[in-house]
Amino acid sequence: MKVHFIVHEAFEAPGAYETWVRERGHAASYSRVYANQALPANADAIDLLVILGGPQDPATTLEQCPHFDAAAECRLIGQAIDAGKAVVGICLGSQLIGEALGARFEHSPEKEIGQFPISLTAEGKVNAKFAHFGEVLQVGHWHNDMPGLTADATIIATSEGCPRQIIEYSKLVYGFQCHMEFTREVVELLIAASERELATLLDRRFVQQPAALRANNWDEMNRKLFVFLDKLLEEYSVAGAG
Repeated sequence: MKVHFIVHEAFEAPGAYETWVRERGHAASYSRVYANQALPANADAIDLLVILGGPQDPATTLEQCPHFDAAAECRLIGQAIDAGKAVVGICLGSQLIGEALGARFEHSPEKEIGQFPISLTAEGKVNAKFAHFGEVLQVGHWHNDMPGLTADATIIATSEGCPRQIIEYSKLVYGFQCHMEFTREVVELLIAASERELATLLDRRFVQQPAALRANNWDEMNRKLFVFLDKLLEEYSVAGAG
């Protein structure tokens, strides 16, 4: 399988997704837009498109961030969805999926940074791709916003601080506001990029400081992400065969 990553910043790395790609023997390609690498012209050579997070939001303009072209990414996402590809967005990526489908992103009720639980909804508990999560799962967070909802979207998981943690837009398209790709290495990159901001958030109930961030264990979360991805690509293969 061919997995293509859109990477917005060096410190918003693919993390556990790369581990999964390597362990499963898939092929990875990248658009590191922070390094001015181009987006693919289309999704023809992609099986799974993964759009990572970033400090931007879908309303960020090229004037504000010259390497981030939200409209171009939304066009590629829309083309991938129309072509029946598997698509997963993380944080900013989840918001861009919503935008590509006509659903505007919104601000989350709470800023969340660190490891906090998500709870599966009734729909999430009976969804075969997420049943292995259990009713509650500790996952990573680093966000201010959340994805918009289309008329057909299903909320799979929520948290106390954000009502839209995982969204199913279709059987092949998912938005993760949470960061299940976090590893110790990825979190170190984020801490290095955000230490000044973190120092201003001491009073936020869903914001962990560097010592607590470094103490988190992400292994179970990563393993459950891998099972989800395996199930997603199995569905993609079946859909393609059909």
